[in-house]
Amino acid sequence: MSTQKETRQRAGTVEENALRLEPEKAEQIIEALNVDLADAYVLYHQLHKHHWNVEGAEFLEVHVFLQEVYEDVEAAADELAERLQALGGVPHASMTTLAENATVEPEDEDVYDIRTSLANDLEMMGDVIESYRQHIELAEGLGDYATAEMLREQLEGIEEHAHHIEHYLEDDTLVVESATN
Repeated sequence: MSTQKETRQRAGTVEENALRLEPEKAEQIIEALNVDLADAYVLYHQLHKHHWNVEGAEFLEVHVFLQEVYEDVEAAADELAERLQALGGVPHASMTTLAENATVEPEDEDVYDIRTSLANDLEMMGDVIESYRQHIELAEGLGDYATAEMLREQLEGIEEHAHHIEHYLEDDTLVVESATN
């Protein structure tokens, strides 16, 4: 391992970009995308936690569903990081920095029933959805239509997952509880 370090770009800085978006505008978008990136990783870890801990009659279906959702969130995070790098920024990467910059609050380390877990996921997704809508407006207002479109596509995905979780949380079920004597 080399002991020589050469910093190519300091975190928090914005360099010229090939996309020809003015650095002042790019800086605002990069800041917003880094928030989205941090929120995505908090959501990813919470979904993964619930994927590991789900139990009960619907175990397999919910287990598979949560894996699909956290994989989509991880792919979105990767796309966010690559976009903000293309804009001349540095994506947040350390767990500390991601945690400090996230605007969503993860649940604690305890394991909860799946209904509570999914309700917590739905609440966090709602916060992410609201943030995306604000950041789409910001990007469009600054003339970065490609970032706005990327966020719009990701927003559609997170809204679809939130809608499915909403269905899981409905009272209607085929699972019959046994009568206690």
